[in-house]
Amino acid sequence: MLWIKAFHIVFVTSWFAGLFYLPRIFVNLAMVPADSRAERERLLLMARKLYRFITPLAVLAIGLGFWLWFGYGFGGGWLHAKTALVIGLVAYHVWCGMLLAEFADGSAMKSHVWFRFFNEIPVLALIAVCILVVVKPF
Repeated sequence: MLWIKAFHIVFVTSWFAGLFYLPRIFVNLAMVPADSRAERERLLLMARKLYRFITPLAVLAIGLGFWLWFGYGFGGGWLHAKTALVIGLVAYHVWCGMLLAEFADGSAMKSHVWFRFFNEIPVLALIAVCILVVVKPF
């Protein structure tokens, strides 16, 4: 089980790295001048590749998390709260994909300031998940 836990941590860390960086690309996309097609296309390519890269990492992180859950049989309120946060992170991940599609088709209307706040959501989730897993406050 320790191998499963180790790989779970690796995949969670990798997924979060992508969730931290993808919205930063969105900030830059939102700031691209209308006449800078090459810059826009380069950023879109980076965002698409990153999204395609982190999606399997998310699946592996969640799959190994379930394996640990069923293997250890953890219970308690902390685990329910963590599971709710993971569901929220999956929704955030999907939302990032929808925002990427909006940028790709030119219908993105949000400002770079909005994306700067949007970028902080996974940071707050990571803090909460770490506290729940380590401290197990309830």
